[in-house]
Amino acid sequence: LMTNQSIYSRLTVSFTGSFERHTWIPPSYGWRQFWSVPTDNCDIYGQCGPYGYCDTNTSPICNCIRGFDPRNPQEWKLRVGSSGCVRRTQLSCRVDGFTRLRKIKLPDTTSVMLDRSISTKACEKRCLKDCNCTAFANADIRKGGSGCVIWTEEL
Repeated sequence: LMTNQSIYSRLTVSFTGSFERHTWIPPSYGWRQFWSVPTDNCDIYGQCGPYGYCDTNTSPICNCIRGFDPRNPQEWKLRVGSSGCVRRTQLSCRVDGFTRLRKIKLPDTTSVMLDRSISTKACEKRCLKDCNCTAFANADIRKGGSGCVIWTEEL
C-alpha cells in the first residue's frame, strides 16, 4: 500500500553484497540510500578471507587464526583482509592439532561432512585421522553439543 505516490523505492544488491533500499524523492530527482544491511562489517561474507576471522573490537578488524599470517601484508595494512591468511609452517598432519575458537561464526558449510550420530570427541578423532581435515565443530550446540561437522577445504 503506497500512501505517498510521489516517493519511489528500489531494492538492490551492491557489488559488496549489501542489500540496499534507495528512495527517489522529488524535487531532488536523485536516488538516496535509505538503508543498507549488513550494518556490521563482520557480517560481510568473506571479509577476512581463508583462515582469517573478523572482530569489530580489534583494529584492524581482520585477524589471522593462531599459527597463520596475512597472505598479503600490504593489503592488510590498507585494512583489506579478504585475501586471508596462510600457515606459518608446513602442516605436519600426524603432529599438528587444532586450536579452539570460541564465539565465532562457522565457515561456509556447502562442502562439509555431517554426522549427527557421533560425539564431539569422536568427531575430533575422525578429523585428526584425515590429513585433509581443516576444522571440525559440533553439529548441535545445545546441551553441551553433539554431532559432527567436518571441513576439508579452506576455511
